[in-house]
Amino acid sequence: MRDITCVEIMTQKGNLKYLEQLRWAAKINRHKMTKGESKIWYEFLKNRPMNYKFTRQKPLDRFILDFYCSELLLVIEINGGYHIKKQEQDSKRDKFLNCLNIKTIRFKNEEILNNLEKVKNEIIKNIQERKASLSREVPKGRRVLNNK
Repeated sequence: MRDITCVEIMTQKGNLKYLEQLRWAAKINRHKMTKGESKIWYEFLKNRPMNYKFTRQKPLDRFILDFYCSELLLVIEINGGYHIKKQEQDSKRDKFLNCLNIKTIRFKNEEILNNLEKVKNEIIKNIQERKASLSREVPKGRRVLNNK
């Protein structure tokens, strides 16, 4: 995977680009969620925690993000057993997203299925931290975070 600069993935309007073919893959993924993805979506994220909208299977550059909040620049990834073999790739992806000031938090499927309340609390904590950090800094080309 070649390194890409942050500027290369921004449109002239400041939106994030993605590979067009990922749009169809993301649509398929939305209909074939894992048990963990389904549980966290239907029991928590779909209801807009703390009034923040999360999008399922969001294409961004050459990746599909499990759940993404554009207002907080926050990604939630749900890792199944196959991610053990993809740790290096996940690390490069997280580094790339970090270049865009996008924070990634990861949970294992088992964590969601066995202790959803703990996962919810961790997500709420991260939402609060992102809200605070983004309200202090306004990156060039990004929207100002609404006061909520």
